[in-house]
Amino acid sequence: MTGTLYGLGVGPGDPELITVKAFRTLKESPVIAYPKKRKGSKSYAHQIIDVYVNPSEKEMLGLVFPMTKDPVILEREWTNTVEAVWEKLREGKNVAFVTEGDPLLYSTFIHMMKLMKERHPEVEIKTVPGISSINGAASRLGLPLAEGDDHVAIVPAREDYDAMKKALMENDCVIFIKVAKVIDLMLRVLRDLDLLHKASVVTKVTSKEEIIWDVRELDRAELEYLTLMVVRK
Repeated sequence: MTGTLYGLGVGPGDPELITVKAFRTLKESPVIAYPKKRKGSKSYAHQIIDVYVNPSEKEMLGLVFPMTKDPVILEREWTNTVEAVWEKLREGKNVAFVTEGDPLLYSTFIHMMKLMKERHPEVEIKTVPGISSINGAASRLGLPLAEGDDHVAIVPAREDYDAMKKALMENDCVIFIKVAKVIDLMLRVLRDLDLLHKASVVTKVTSKEEIIWDVRELDRAELEYLTLMVVRK
């Protein structure tokens, strides 16, 4: 009998924001899989679970995910990653794959789940929901995301002025993720729509490294990847 693969949402950054079920699954799973940085430093998800996991009592399976769009490299690296997890599952061991936020919302686990289903359909896959950075940001900012009949959108920020402007015009609240690489464009859109005063930008929300930015001082800023923007009209 093969083990079960768990997609484990461990929240936006604060270790206290993991669920009781996520905590129990961490304790009961003999193998903890986590995104591993090539340079050896701990990944964000790994940092979140540090307080709950004793590495000497678990098999810690670090997985390197390719940061490239080259289809040949992607296919090769993802095959290696899925097979590394499969090796543990076929030994009958449950594997808890930890991911920041929620495992089914813009998560690396989604692709892992799809490939595992394709290549090893006999594996049972379960997910444990997690608090997303979106919820974390709303809480830290004291900002209701929606009430009544409000429309809310979650939009990956990209270098497309018209699309970003349209998202803001058509919704009462927009959460832009992956905003760091296009912050200058986003500020231009906000100014053109006179919405700069309605925007909030947060990096690594709820963690010890959290930064809540003054949006007026973000021109040409170099932001970390885990940064989002909330615009509540």
